[in-house]
Amino acid sequence: MSSDLTFIGLFLQASFIVQLVMLLLIGVSIASWTFIFQRSKALTKARKEMRQFEDKFWSGADLNRLYQELSAGSNVSGMASLFCAGFKEFVRLRKSNTSINGIVDGTDRAMRVSMSREVESLESHLPFLATAGSISPYIGLFGTVWGIMNAFIALGEVQQATLAMVAPGIAEALIATAIGLFAAIPAVIAYNRFSNQVEKLENSYGNFMEEFSAILHRQAIASHVQTPTQQ
Repeated sequence: MSSDLTFIGLFLQASFIVQLVMLLLIGVSIASWTFIFQRSKALTKARKEMRQFEDKFWSGADLNRLYQELSAGSNVSGMASLFCAGFKEFVRLRKSNTSINGIVDGTDRAMRVSMSREVESLESHLPFLATAGSISPYIGLFGTVWGIMNAFIALGEVQQATLAMVAPGIAEALIATAIGLFAAIPAVIAYNRFSNQVEKLENSYGNFMEEFSAILHRQAIASHVQTPTQQ
């Protein structure tokens, strides 16, 4: 009796539909944890790179030299990507003798496009975590309902029902709900946490974009007299 009530024993005794539900939820849980570790690593890296770039940018570094240094790198991301996109467009428009308003609008558009791409990259796999957290309990509940239904159907076919006859069917059905909750709870917690972190990074990117745009606006005005290379 005890061997039949182990997790493996109950899984093997369960109906095909309940087994399918369990396997689906286990797969969702594995995928969720994989994405959780990936997003945690990516967001930690994004925050670290942002702090490093801010320290370098606000230290009064020469913008041309900073741009060349970043452009020489193989992988520019985050706030550095916004800077490169904005400064590249600024230099191109200034060389083409575009008006001051045209320069400012062009650099703003370039940085907004870059920021959109960066945020989209940071939000990668978050929709999956949200979906997993929303539907996993219902999938598990479906397996539970199906298992209990089969248990009562089988119970109705015997003359005398005992607890020993009912327990395995009820237990295997409830395991589906337990697996569903196990898959859903970490996904929901991770989604809320990561969404908050992405929002903070997006706000930081937006603030930098506004401040850098003001710097470039001052340089665009000053370029009528001289070609500045400092902030």
